[in-house]
Amino acid sequence: MSAAFPIALASSAILSGTSLLYATLGELIGERAGIVNLGLEGLMLIGASTGFAGAAVTANPYLGVAAAALAGVAANGLFSYVVITRHANQLAAGLSLTFFGLGASALIGRPFVGAIVPGLPHLGAFDLLVWLAAPLAIVLSGLLYRTRWGLTLRAVGESPAAAFAAGRRPDRVQYEALAVAGALGGISGAHLSLAVALTWDEGMTAGRGFIAIALVIFAGWNPLWAVIGALVFGGAESLQLQFQARGVDVSPFLMNMVPYLLTLLVLTFWGLRGRSAAPAGLGRSFFGVE
Repeated sequence: MSAAFPIALASSAILSGTSLLYATLGELIGERAGIVNLGLEGLMLIGASTGFAGAAVTANPYLGVAAAALAGVAANGLFSYVVITRHANQLAAGLSLTFFGLGASALIGRPFVGAIVPGLPHLGAFDLLVWLAAPLAIVLSGLLYRTRWGLTLRAVGESPAAAFAAGRRPDRVQYEALAVAGALGGISGAHLSLAVALTWDEGMTAGRGFIAIALVIFAGWNPLWAVIGALVFGGAESLQLQFQARGVDVSPFLMNMVPYLLTLLVLTFWGLRGRSAAPAGLGRSFFGVE
């Protein structure tokens, strides 16, 4: 195996991990506010189809990304209303959003199947969204741990009642967090269709939304650790592509299992070490405890 293999693997891991990172950061912000969104897969699909369609119509991939972000905000806005204002079960609402995203993205993307669109241009080795991903994680970490908004967000995630007693408005903070999460989920999907795959195909996220939820756990709800997690999972995903490109005799079905096997291992390890890193407010919806 040539010396170029590690370089190609690292480059592919960064590219694949970027879409995971945007989705993970969005979900992390939402969970810090006490909301678990199992509809992240649907959000990514809506972002992927809307971003691709927007780029096809305008011939501008950046407008496609902007359209995907707005679509993500709109879709997550519906989820927000259901779980925050109407107090619906978060897990059921999230799964409903996943199925809604599957149908909506198929409808949006149908006219553009097989279309050729301008992908995100490279600035050096990578596209702009790749270059912005790690700085975004740093910015979000600063917002969470060094600003009043971040303190309020974390307080709401720990105990909405206590935050309300302190004069905060938990519902408004959660709406704000889920708007950010929706935008990042849409951008994640757009990066997948406009930079990684350069095409639209129904169900193209292939479970990446659920992997991103596992990555939040892997990262301990810390944006900086999410960068490392995205690279690890992106590397696992890109390994199969690099092996196939070099004709390595490994079953593609086995390689396809690797990212999801890693997900199970992460969840198992995290369960063994305890749940102390999780925002306390997630207990009611995520773990079934008060």
